[in-house]
Amino acid sequence: MSNQPPRHAGLRHAALYVQDLEACTTFYTKLMGMEIEWQPDSDNCYLSSGNDNLALHRAAEPHGSGQRLDHIGFIIDDIENVDAWHEYLVSHGVNIAQPPKTHRDGARSFYFRDPDGTLVQLIYHPPISRPNR
Repeated sequence: MSNQPPRHAGLRHAALYVQDLEACTTFYTKLMGMEIEWQPDSDNCYLSSGNDNLALHRAAEPHGSGQRLDHIGFIIDDIENVDAWHEYLVSHGVNIAQPPKTHRDGARSFYFRDPDGTLVQLIYHPPISRPNR
């Protein structure tokens, strides 16, 4: 693949829709040893074990047998490469769901869909991305 940006840093981010946000937060913090990184409101909680990020989002309606996965995320080590990846994927006709933006916590990301429709995020996330070199 010509002009491909530098390799991503792996799949270290997942986001889940959950019915009982409080119970899930307790499970991942008390049993799995994760720490709350950020809880912007009563419907969202972002957890980390130091080298990953798990986002829990309160589901608006019961799951039944429906999809619980919100999206998957690939970590980018340098903030500048978020836009390079965006341009690269656009040039290959990838369906962009949300263009790049900088979040209030200093992260920068964008969303796109894989060929099967799964939502994928490429994200520079300061606590788990390698520092710029």
